[in-house]
Amino acid sequence: MDLSMIETGRLSVINPPRVAPQFTPELLERLASQVSRFAARNSQTLYSPFDGGVLGAIPICTPEDAQQAVQRARAAQAAWARVDARVRARIMLRFHDLLLERQVEILDLTQYETGKARRDAQEELLDSAIVAQYYATRSPGWLRPRRTGGTFVGLTQTWEYRHPVGVVGVISPWNYPLVMAVSEPLPALMAGNAVVLKPDPQTTFTALWVQALMVEAGLPPHLFQIVTGGGEVGAALVASADFIALTGSTPTGRKVARQAGERLIGVSLELGGKNPMLVLEDANLEAAVDGAIHGAFANAGQLCVALERIYVHEKVFDVFSRRFAERASTLRLGATFDHRSQMGSLTVQRQFDTVQAHVQDALAKGARVLAGGRARPELGPLFFEPTILTQVTPEMRLYDEETFGPVVSLYKFSDLEQVLTTINRSEYGLNASVWTTDRRKGREVASRIQAGTVNVNESYAAAWASMDATMGGFKASGLGRRHGREGLLRFTEVQTIAIERFIPVTGPTWLPRGWYGRTVTVALKALKWLARLRYRV
Repeated sequence: MDLSMIETGRLSVINPPRVAPQFTPELLERLASQVSRFAARNSQTLYSPFDGGVLGAIPICTPEDAQQAVQRARAAQAAWARVDARVRARIMLRFHDLLLERQVEILDLTQYETGKARRDAQEELLDSAIVAQYYATRSPGWLRPRRTGGTFVGLTQTWEYRHPVGVVGVISPWNYPLVMAVSEPLPALMAGNAVVLKPDPQTTFTALWVQALMVEAGLPPHLFQIVTGGGEVGAALVASADFIALTGSTPTGRKVARQAGERLIGVSLELGGKNPMLVLEDANLEAAVDGAIHGAFANAGQLCVALERIYVHEKVFDVFSRRFAERASTLRLGATFDHRSQMGSLTVQRQFDTVQAHVQDALAKGARVLAGGRARPELGPLFFEPTILTQVTPEMRLYDEETFGPVVSLYKFSDLEQVLTTINRSEYGLNASVWTTDRRKGREVASRIQAGTVNVNESYAAAWASMDATMGGFKASGLGRRHGREGLLRFTEVQTIAIERFIPVTGPTWLPRGWYGRTVTVALKALKWLARLRYRV
């Protein structure tokens, strides 16, 4: 990899960038040996998106490997479920510390697998550490038996217990491999489950690195296993695990949901998005442009919560679009293992092909380019410029299809009610962004957008990093939620234990049934009055 692969836009690079990763082929071979396979398997060679060079090789599992991995995980899980949650927490806190200590190695590895810029890999690392700290410290309290309200005061004692579901199957994509290897497996493990993870083949080494670090932190063997392969291995995992957590496309989510539904097992699905940004006429335009740059082009747009359509009030449209295009045109693209590059490469060829096809289709049908619009093969095989389009119409593919790349469309609006209707017409509802100097108005407008997270004066990070709040999608963007208390409890089965005291709830046998009915009627009326007083309704 040579320095000719660095594009600086209008900015200059003063010091030579670091262009080589700091990990060894021996590390990759050791990681590949951790794949859960039960016989000799064929290998798949992986290539770095930065330059197309060979990254390494991983064995490819079979459906039988996935099934046996689940069986082995289930055997290990029985003992893990009996381990005190505070002991599990100490293991995950050690993992947190090791993650921060070894960050140079994992940042290099994640970049080399995905082609992303250093700043985007750093975002992954910090998020993963936050997840580890959050669930390690909160989970023990959430998993304790909880006293709940009984029937009539004093007649019953009722407790709620949380039990692990068993083996959680996690199916993850290639765009954020470090986050995906932590944000789903870690709370599942904290809840007392075992985990079998099937990452995308392109980013298997990052997942294996996380697995190795958890074992080093003290996680017992076989609790966290990794299988590799394509859709048939994923289907085998859905057919044998006790819960499935999928992050992926909406079509894949529908297939997994149907298969899980046949087995009556739980699923959580974070799927596609066509995420909108709404710039009101009173917005701080400089801040809004910064937010649009980060929201649309972080990780080269390969982010489920990335912004793909921006609606700008007509009074500020010209100024915003000009400043936005100028900023996008100066972004530094490059394959460097330091923080100088502001945007990296796309990760896989099929995604590069989709991005290029969407842009070419839009241009052929009359869209106008304000910035970008071209591949940059001189930087690397999968580089594509940050692209801003206007005059995008419904017959163009990128109007309502998810592009999942560094491409965003600008639209002018004058009527707030009309633009909200347009925004909510999408089949997706994952993330959104509203920009205004009136925070109260911003919150009110945000509440009317049909999306699982809506950020006011921020693009996506404010909601994503708020770990105590849930993250997930409306409509075709998914089912269930990650983060927060719900992000842990979805991996549990809830059990109610009720203890009867004094006299039976159904009434003592010596009391005539007519008297029992009249007594309970009086009691219910009194309870209603007390409940209304207490809850102020």
